[in-house]
Amino acid sequence: MTRDVKETPVRFDAHLVYKSLREIPEMARAAERLGFEGLWTSETDHDAFLGAAVAAEHATHLVIGTSIALAFTRSPTALAYTAWDLGQLSGGRFVLGLGTQVRGHIVRRFGMPWDPPAPKLRDVIGAIRAVWASWREHTPLDYRGRYVTLTLMTPFFTPPPPAPPLRIEIAGVGARMCRLAGEIADGFHPHPFHTRRYLREVVAPQIAAGLARSGRSRRDISISASVFVATGTNAEIEAGLQAIRRSVSFYASTPAYRPVLDLHGWSDIGEALSRCAARGQWQEMPGMVTDEMLEAAALWGPPDEVAARLVAEYGPVADRVRMYDAFIPGQRDAVWRALARGVAG
Repeated sequence: MTRDVKETPVRFDAHLVYKSLREIPEMARAAERLGFEGLWTSETDHDAFLGAAVAAEHATHLVIGTSIALAFTRSPTALAYTAWDLGQLSGGRFVLGLGTQVRGHIVRRFGMPWDPPAPKLRDVIGAIRAVWASWREHTPLDYRGRYVTLTLMTPFFTPPPPAPPLRIEIAGVGARMCRLAGEIADGFHPHPFHTRRYLREVVAPQIAAGLARSGRSRRDISISASVFVATGTNAEIEAGLQAIRRSVSFYASTPAYRPVLDLHGWSDIGEALSRCAARGQWQEMPGMVTDEMLEAAALWGPPDEVAARLVAEYGPVADRVRMYDAFIPGQRDAVWRALARGVAG
């Protein structure tokens, strides 16, 4: 997928991490002051939608999205209602980003059934859009999929207008999820554990295949990459690289992310990391991440150099980029501002 196919500039976003919802209003205002163009919440230790709602209320022009909310722990109709309300609250700036998680979390942490992720996610998205169509067009709801059947919607349960513009983006790692994004989604979020080569040689071609299958073009989908970055002072860069080694070693130990390692011929390292993780030997794992792996998976240097590399190395593939690190107002504001200006300029 080449630069002349992707016609839009790169947008610089922030990853919103917080301890309390009370922190978010200032985070949203600060993000706009510093030059960010989007804020993304994740579903780790909070409900992704609550944070997105507060951010949407206190930001005036930022794109607000979930990256990601879990698709299999809620009904499609519940997701449709939540996204509709957030679309109205944000004035059309909300993006519904969905992901599948892995079987252990869906079954053991949420007590929900597990089905093949790509086919089920296709079904969930189809059902959500059927609900929205029923509300917009005032037509009977009649969605019959492999995993989801929806046949009841009355005017009493239909939200009032206006109907907001709504986008559904998905996240994933493997080729099948990339093809699904190209075929039916408005956007794709590669997992933070990726390499630029993996984006070029796996993600982009598979998305292109999905686009071709559905008769769409590259302009019909947005790709948003969360990037491991170490920047700032020399001390901050060194500390950042140590943190990245820890993150890479954790993700590389997980079999679900093994396709990235396989592409580079690092499967043996992944298996060794998995064995360490199974034994709880977490302290040993960062040292197993080679310099070659670090170079492929991360960017580091002064803010102006990192910004230039984000545009040069991610721009041909991605439409939006954000640092894996959490954005915290008042901490490293000069770094964030320099990155935002460098990517925009």
